[in-house]
Order: sequence, then structure tokens, then C-alpha cells
Amino acid sequence: MNKKILIINGPNINLLGEREQSQYGNNTLEDIKKECVKLSKEISSEIKFFQSNIEGEIVNKIQDARNNFDGVIINAAGFTHTSVSIRDALNILKIPVIEVHISNIYNREEFRHKSLLSGVVTGGIFGLGKDSYILALKALHTILINGN
Repeated sequence: MNKKILIINGPNINLLGEREQSQYGNNTLEDIKKECVKLSKEISSEIKFFQSNIEGEIVNKIQDARNNFDGVIINAAGFTHTSVSIRDALNILKIPVIEVHISNIYNREEFRHKSLLSGVVTGGIFGLGKDSYILALKALHTILINGN
């Protein structure tokens, strides 16, 4: 049975490939999506990508995931450090959630060292570039199949 996974991307992730390549590399969000779609077919999962620069839209998407998805991968980007609303929405979910970051948030500015989300997600992967998404997808698939 195919597992349904939602991959949420926050503000400015739509500009990957253009912005701060020293932190984020030159891959675009579309490049990451293509690799994730390829992997999802190999592991018999169905994925949906969502990106928004608007906090409330992300909260709505997380709430919708309650009844429509088996797991969530989220790169909340700048909202990671500021959004109690996204944290609260994730906390309501009763499905596994993996937090991802392309850059190493602990190797950047001090304000990025604190993730408001980490305390309510199943696990996190950061600092491994676009592979953070691939590893998160593999990890979430394992969790969904094995139930742990």
C-alpha cells in the first residue's frame, strides 16, 4: 500500500538555486522535487510538494495533513525560529514528522540555532544539502513501514 507523504517548504525555498549558494548550493526546489519523486516511486510512496512564503498557508496545510497524509517532511525555513503557530499545528498531528534543513542551522547565525519545531517532530536532518530531503524521505518511509 502506498504511503502518502507531504513535503512542506517555507519562505524563500522557492528561490533555491539563486539565493546564498554558499549555504544552500545551486539546486533548485524543482531539482529536489524531481529527486524525491524518483525515490518515492522506488519506495512505493506518493508525495506532494507544497511551498509557501505565508505562515498561515503552511498552518492550513499542516492541519489538512491530519486526514490526508501518513507523514510529513517540513523545511519551515525562517519560520523554524519564529513560528509558534507552525509548532502548534505540528504538535496536533498524530503522524510522523521529519524536520529538514539544507544548511546546518547550528553552524550559522546565533538566532538560527533555536528550532521551535524540534521539540514536537519525530526527528530532524540538517546540513546535508538537498540530500537532507532524500534522507528524510527514506527515514519517514522506514518509520511508516516499521511503525517506529
